[in-house]
Amino acid sequence: MLDVLKALLKDKVGRWGLFGVLIVILMAISASAVAPYDPVQVEAKMKLTAPCAQYLLGTDFLGRDIFSRILYGARVSIFVGLISVSIGAGFGFIFGIIAGYAGGKTDNLIMRFMDVLFAFPSVLLALVIVSVLGSDIKNTMIAIGVVFIPVFTRTVRASVITVKGMDYVQNAKTVGVRPVWVIIRHVIPNTLSPFLVQITLALSSAILTESTLSFLGLGIQPPNPSWGSMLSDSRSYMELAPWTAIFPALFIIFTILSFNILGDSLRDVLDPKLKI
Repeated sequence: MLDVLKALLKDKVGRWGLFGVLIVILMAISASAVAPYDPVQVEAKMKLTAPCAQYLLGTDFLGRDIFSRILYGARVSIFVGLISVSIGAGFGFIFGIIAGYAGGKTDNLIMRFMDVLFAFPSVLLALVIVSVLGSDIKNTMIAIGVVFIPVFTRTVRASVITVKGMDYVQNAKTVGVRPVWVIIRHVIPNTLSPFLVQITLALSSAILTESTLSFLGLGIQPPNPSWGSMLSDSRSYMELAPWTAIFPALFIIFTILSFNILGDSLRDVLDPKLKI
């Protein structure tokens, strides 16, 4: 782990990606300590106030401090991203291991089900699930997690099939090592690199999907702060108060870009053969 971190720090691009991700995580952790105002506090007299010394990023149409809402929005984005990706990664890892190692009818059954999920655009599938389950943070995380199950399943399955054909795995089978121990000792450790890279990339997609659902009114519900709902609220005031849309959009872009850069750099570090 330390070797990977050192390699990331030596890579100029990876260093910036890691730095960006740490900034967002620190924003989420320190939101309650750093935010100057209550993110849901309404100050009607201060509505649509331009950025100033009192309100660093201005206020929205209800007079709520945008800086405070962005800090708490980071907490929501990171929390939803981590939980939803954990759901997708957990189930995807299990399905991928089973499909890749068992092969045959089991592999065919699992992958055809994943193909059905893949047939739906990710945002559309999340919208359908949230519409059925209801609009709240728990259901949003479940919906996004389900969207990522086929992605992780395919990633892990491909790695397992490659590892399963290696000589040391075949030798272990030949000497009578039980399949469960072959998987634990040989297969799983050699599938972790692409799996970890996929987790990093999935976090950016999860944050974007959460913002999209909140923008459409099916994600995090008011008055809880979310970058997507902040963008949605600003639509009617973009000409009069452009800062209400600019700052949430910038933080969404910054967060997604940081995670994508970190994921690409992590891929290059873990598998230098893929580096262009």
